[in-house]
Amino acid sequence: MLRKSANSGRRSAVITGVLLIAGLVTGIFSVVPVIDGADYLVQASTNENQVLIGAFFQLLMAVAYVGIPILMYPILSKHKKGLALGSVAFGIIAGVFIVMGVILLLLLLTLSHEFAKVGTMNASYFQTLGGLLREGRDLVNHVATTLAFVLAMFLFNCIFYQIKLVPRWLSFLGLIGSTLSILASLLFMIRFISLDATYMMLNIPIAFQQFVLAIWLIIKGFNRAGQDSLSI
Repeated sequence: MLRKSANSGRRSAVITGVLLIAGLVTGIFSVVPVIDGADYLVQASTNENQVLIGAFFQLLMAVAYVGIPILMYPILSKHKKGLALGSVAFGIIAGVFIVMGVILLLLLLTLSHEFAKVGTMNASYFQTLGGLLREGRDLVNHVATTLAFVLAMFLFNCIFYQIKLVPRWLSFLGLIGSTLSILASLLFMIRFISLDATYMMLNIPIAFQQFVLAIWLIIKGFNRAGQDSLSI
């Protein structure tokens, strides 16, 4: 029985590590530079494949974001059911916001196609609508989605820290990184900062922690002491 539990824990650790890396990789490939440029109304339609590829990887990112807390719930809920349930809830919310971000991205692509048909006619109308869609996408992606997923990871690392499934320094780094990422999203929401170097610097610690945690889970799995406590 203990061996079966250990094998199940090892499998969950590896899959969680793979999903963490998948979340980071898909996040990188979901970036769509043409949408962020000044001439996006023209460039989006002429670079349609780039937009569609970004949307595809963003949807894959949703799978990782939702899958991580759901996969870990049966293990973590044995000792911290409330925190584990909260992590799942925030993960699902993050997935919903990611889908909303994809919809806004595709709407921007549609708007670009329409702009290409009419040329400079009613240009101010297209620019106003495009600006609203871009603003909405930024808020969904960098505030709503980020806050939801980072809160899921914060609860995730709280449980890890308490039951010692991974080294406490690694969980603590996750708690610090999550806090900084939450701060970045809130500062961006109130327009104290933009999507600039400051925003990126505040998000680097959580990205680094997720990468290290992923490698740790894939190579070493859960700590023996933590697994023993879950099997009691």
